[in-house]
Amino acid sequence: MSKENLILESSLQTYFFDQLSDLNKKSTNPLPGETIYYSSLVMDRFGESIQYFEHTEDGKVRDKTLGLKLLETASMTRTNQKRMYRDIGDTALFLCGYFSESLNKKIIDTKYYQEIGQIAYSRLNTIVPQVYQIPKFFDLLSNTFDKITLMMNVVSKQNNMDGVNNEMILFVSDKNKIKAS
Repeated sequence: MSKENLILESSLQTYFFDQLSDLNKKSTNPLPGETIYYSSLVMDRFGESIQYFEHTEDGKVRDKTLGLKLLETASMTRTNQKRMYRDIGDTALFLCGYFSESLNKKIIDTKYYQEIGQIAYSRLNTIVPQVYQIPKFFDLLSNTFDKITLMMNVVSKQNNMDGVNNEMILFVSDKNKIKAS
């Protein structure tokens, strides 16, 4: 392996932020930096597969049933609604963005999950009307959902080891522990 194929990053979130920022800069209508930052946090969170799935009472792991969760959330306390709407929106964002190809073989397509995510973010905006000092931040996420997922999809394809871009990625939590020889 040559040095050109090795990418050093201090965190997965930083890596995704850089990738999304580069794509956003090339856009004719770039998104605010805060949406890019938030999207990179979502991608980082789902870097751990345990965050992407739910655990049933009998200990099994399965895909989250986002539509059902969206319906159930309406009858919860505001604190639980805040947590659930965010989880639903974030999961839909990641699924539609990074794993959109996996939905091609399913009965329920990307459009369904996109609508679920947009509804969840819109409802979350009524509970949390400002984030990062941006009024209606979650409405902004809802309204730019398709653009964010498109950028995530490009990042996903760029990182596909079977694709044209065969770079090796190394995530390092402590740069002081790296020795070059």
